[in-house]
Parts: sequence; C-alpha cells; structure tokens
Amino acid sequence: MLDRLALITARYDELTALLADPAVAADHMRVAQYAQERAELEPVVEIFGRYNAAGEELEETRALLDESLEPDMEDMVREEIATLEIERTRLEKELQTMLLPRDPRDERNVIMEIRAGAGGDEAGLFAADLFRMYSRYAEGQGWRTEMLSANETGVGGFKEVVFEVRGKGAFSRFKFESGVHRVQRVPVTESSGRIHTSTATVAVLSEADEVEVDIHPADIEMETYTSSGPGGQHMQKNATAIRLIHKPTGLVVTCESERSQTQNRRRAMSVLRARLYELERRKQFEARDASRRSQVGTGERSEKIRTYNFPQNRVTDHRIGLTSHQLSSVLDGDLDAFIEALSAHAQAEQLHLESDTVP
Repeated sequence: MLDRLALITARYDELTALLADPAVAADHMRVAQYAQERAELEPVVEIFGRYNAAGEELEETRALLDESLEPDMEDMVREEIATLEIERTRLEKELQTMLLPRDPRDERNVIMEIRAGAGGDEAGLFAADLFRMYSRYAEGQGWRTEMLSANETGVGGFKEVVFEVRGKGAFSRFKFESGVHRVQRVPVTESSGRIHTSTATVAVLSEADEVEVDIHPADIEMETYTSSGPGGQHMQKNATAIRLIHKPTGLVVTCESERSQTQNRRRAMSVLRARLYELERRKQFEARDASRRSQVGTGERSEKIRTYNFPQNRVTDHRIGLTSHQLSSVLDGDLDAFIEALSAHAQAEQLHLESDTVP
C-alpha cells in the first residue's frame, strides 16, 4: 500500500509542477486534463500526509519513554501514544478504502425498471410507491427523473415502469436497490383487516455508451404503435411509440414518453444498450469464482432485499440487518441511511477480498 501511495504522491507533485509550467498553461485542454487528475488524487495525498505526520509524531513521542520521566509525565506520554496509534490506524483504514478499485459505472446515469410481482393490484400500487420513493430521492439529490415507459394497472399502480435518473453519481447511490422488495400492509380493499404480502422487482442499469455495446442494425426489429401515454390528440393520431426487439437475445424495449418517433427510438436504444451491457457484465461476473462474490449488490433479482412493514412502521434491509422505524420517511425518499450502510458494507467486503489476495 505504501508503495502505491508514494507513486500517487509523486504523480500529484508532477501534476502540480506541470500546471505551473507556462508552456502547459497555454494549452487549455491539457490544463483541464491535468487539473482534473490532480483533483482526483488530492484527497488521497492529503490523508497520506496526515498519516505520515501522525507516524512521525508517534515515533517522537515514543522516544520520550527512553528518558527519565516523572510518573505523571510518563502517564501523559503513554496516553498520547495510545491516541496517536488510534489515529494512525484510522487513517490507514481510510487510505485502504480510498485505494479500492472504483466501479467505473458509479458516476453514470441510471435506468431503473420496477415491475409488480406477487400480489395483484396491491403489488402494482407498491410498484408505484417505489417509483415515487426513488423519484423523491433523486429530486433531493438535484437529479432529473424522466419516465421512459409505463404499463399502468388502472387503480393507480404500475405493472411495469421504466425511468431514467440523470445526475453525476446516480448509479453509485442506486446500485444496491436491485432485487425483490416486499411490502406487508392491509390493502384499502381488504374489509377484514388482514395483512397482505406483495412484492415488486427493481432492476438498476447503468447507462452504457455506444462504444461499449456494439448493436448491429440487422439484429433489431422495430415496431411502432400509438402511444397510450400523455400527450393529448397529437400522440393519439400518430404512431410515435417504439418497440425494439433485439433478436439475438430476445430482449424487448418500449418507449412512448416523447412526442416524436425519433426521440422515442433514441431513448429505447439507450435502454437496450443498458440491458445488453448489464447482461454481458452479469455473464462475466458469474464466470468468476463464486467464493469471491460479495453478498451485497450482486443484483440477483431473486434476492429478497428489503421489507416494508406498515403495521410495525418498519423497513428492514435483509442483506445487512438494518432496520428503520421511519417507514413514511423512507417511502418519501429518505434513503441515505440504507445507502450509506450498504456502501460501507460493500467496501468492507471488498477490503476483505483484497486482503485475501495478498500473499
């Protein structure tokens, strides 16, 4: 780890010198490139500097024990040593976390798909609740949410809803939401007060670039149809909605959120690329040694990841055993406690896997 940190520090110093070079300053493209790289390295260099300073202070303080000290002074020195050791260990762990390989998808926009599962109309209503929850969370982050397609149940729910969240870092925050969500509550139509259990499945896909997913035009069958969504008479008169069928995989994507056929096709292609990218990523993931899989964020749709229990005002994430008794706040978009805990757990798992590979 120390060798890597030394290389990072050397590169940081090199970039600092380059940015001060008049020849570089005249090239705005290079300035922007170097400044961005330097900014990414700066937090690591800053923590590494504090780690080294703590180490030097620790050695100097330990050296005091070689001198003849009064009992009270010796006690103070030993307390200071204990404090510095704790701080240095904390900084070391922070550096280990900062050096973990980053998920290259973290900064991307996301495409989210919510599908009603078991439970009939109640499952559709729960799917609508989840859509609202994620939309509220995205709004709180200053991100933009755009509906791509929706299949409504007729009672205010969704059989399926696909939407995009656009914002830097969206995938890093939403990626742990993939899986089966379960709700336990008394439906409004239940006269006997019996609690029903319903489910909805959430899939979180990172937006994929065209260069990452090569789609041959001959592999796509496109159909147009009249949109059933909002848009008034214009959308009812014209077949603006798009259905894409990817023949090699059988994947089907629909989009009817826009007024023009061209815009809907572009959005449908974006969803298709995301699904194909995830499909390939999953194949590669499953080809690895199963013993090295992290238990959080595998994205397996069969996983029951969270339960929303209305009678007990409780939300429980089964992957990490975290429970909140603020159900209404969670459904209103207050997801940070779960997201932060899941992210920390995933980092701990990654650190464990990294340590296992060290000879």
